[in-house]
Amino acid sequence: MMFCLKIPLITMFVIVCVSNSFSQNKEFGVHYDKKGTVKQDDKRELELIFKGAEQGDANVQYNLGIIYNLGLGIEQNYKLGVKWFRKAAEQGYAPGQNSLGAMYLSGDGIEQNNKEALKWFRKAAEQRYAMAERNLGIIYGQGSGGLKKDYKKAAEWFRKAAEQGDTEAQHHLGELYSNGQGVQQDDKKALEWLLKAVYQENPVAQFTLALWYLNGKVLEKDGKKAIEWFNKAADAGNVKAQYNPWCYVYQWLRRTGKGL
Repeated sequence: MMFCLKIPLITMFVIVCVSNSFSQNKEFGVHYDKKGTVKQDDKRELELIFKGAEQGDANVQYNLGIIYNLGLGIEQNYKLGVKWFRKAAEQGYAPGQNSLGAMYLSGDGIEQNNKEALKWFRKAAEQRYAMAERNLGIIYGQGSGGLKKDYKKAAEWFRKAAEQGDTEAQHHLGELYSNGQGVQQDDKKALEWLLKAVYQENPVAQFTLALWYLNGKVLEKDGKKAIEWFNKAADAGNVKAQYNPWCYVYQWLRRTGKGL
C-alpha cells in the first residue's frame, strides 16, 4: 500500500514581514547578503542608515526597521522596528506598510490588532505590492486576522501576486486549483501555476511537485521524477524534503536497482 503524505494547504502559509532579498540602498552604501548580514564597516553603515532615516528617506527607514526587527549589527528591538516601519508606511512606502501590517498581526513590538494589520496590508496591496497581496491571500486562506476563511478571496489575492511573479503565491494558487478551493478544480491550471514557481527554483513548490508525482495527484505517478524533485527541494534547503522518509526509500531503491 502506497503511503500518501498529505500536507494541509494552510500549514504551508507563512505571513511575510520583510523580503527574502533585503533592500539595497546604494546611496547610503548599505548592502546585505541573503542571510541578512550587514557587510562592510557595521558602525559606519549604521551611522549612515540612522542619518538617512532621520532625514525622512522612506526606503532607509524601512531598512532600519528590518535591522531592529532582525537584530542586524544592533540589539534586536521589535518596538523600534515598528517605529521605523510606521514612518516608512506613513509616507506611502509599500514595503513599510506590509511590514507594519505583519507586526500588527503578530503582536511583535506592538499590541496585536487585526483591524490595523488588514488596513496596512491593503494599503500596500493597493499599490500592487506582491508580498502584501500574497499575505492577504494567506489571511483569507487561513481564516486569520479576524476574517472568516474564504478560499475564493484567497485565490483572488494569490492570483494578483502570482501574476507579478511571486513564487509563493504561484505555489499557493496551484494548490488551490489542485484542491478545488476557491476556484474550479483544474489539474492543468494547478500544474501551470506550480511549474511557474518550480522553474524559479522555489523549494516548497519543488517539494509539492515531488508529492504530486509520488501520490499521482495532478500528475501520473512516477517514482523516478518524485525522487528527482525531492532531491532538488532538499538541496535547496526544504526541510520537509530533507526528512521525508520516501525520499530515503527512493534513494535506496535507485541505488539497489530494486525498484523504479
